[in-house]
Amino acid sequence: MAQNEMTLYDHIGELRKRIIISAVYLLAAFIIGLIAAPAVITYLQNIPEAESFPMNVFKLTDPIKLYMNFAFFIGLILVFPVLLYQLWAFVSPGLMEKEKKVTLSYIPIATVLFLGGLAFAYFVLFPNVIQFLSSLSERLHLTEQYGANEYFGFLFQLTIPFGFLFQLPVVVMFLTRLGLITPAWLRHIRKYAYFVLLVTAGFITPPDIVSHLMVTLPLFLLYEGSVIISRFSYKKALKAEQEQAGQDDKET
Repeated sequence: MAQNEMTLYDHIGELRKRIIISAVYLLAAFIIGLIAAPAVITYLQNIPEAESFPMNVFKLTDPIKLYMNFAFFIGLILVFPVLLYQLWAFVSPGLMEKEKKVTLSYIPIATVLFLGGLAFAYFVLFPNVIQFLSSLSERLHLTEQYGANEYFGFLFQLTIPFGFLFQLPVVVMFLTRLGLITPAWLRHIRKYAYFVLLVTAGFITPPDIVSHLMVTLPLFLLYEGSVIISRFSYKKALKAEQEQAGQDDKET
């Protein structure tokens, strides 16, 4: 697949360049996050799920910790497409021209999936998990008294991972296109993949079966969707290889 021969020194230099560019964009996005964070925090304090939670702070450093966390995550969301492009630019010298065009088109797809994962976790999972946990506290006659860091920390814990987990179809498309995995291999490791997704869901959700299932089932569907996507990508990759082989035969 490689078209441009690069030495180890060239690869290190290219990696250094991409890291520096990513760091500059991330810093700029972080500064924007510092400006936008107060408005975002105020908005999230006034959503229906937060109305019953008093936003207490228990340490002097809690406000700055919360502020910086929001600034970083806002910056990460803003710079995500740039980070994907820098990753693509690093690996693109080893791809054929057609592969470059195809894989470059994955960046907007990955960005939409990242935002879709955040939206799914925020609008679907988060309200239902909060409602379930609050109703459980009421049945047990417990008084909810949380700090702002605990509330927003739980929000981050539930939403941010889903943004990255929703990248699974794009990762599968990319690796299938490069010939590193096949649909048959994905079907073969299905039970192991399910186990990994179960464990991952356990890290994201509170230790109760309802919340765990609410996260695990979408992950299973995401994996099965990735298998289907891999099947189509694999057929396109085989077709491209056959066309390339035919052109090579004509040239010889």
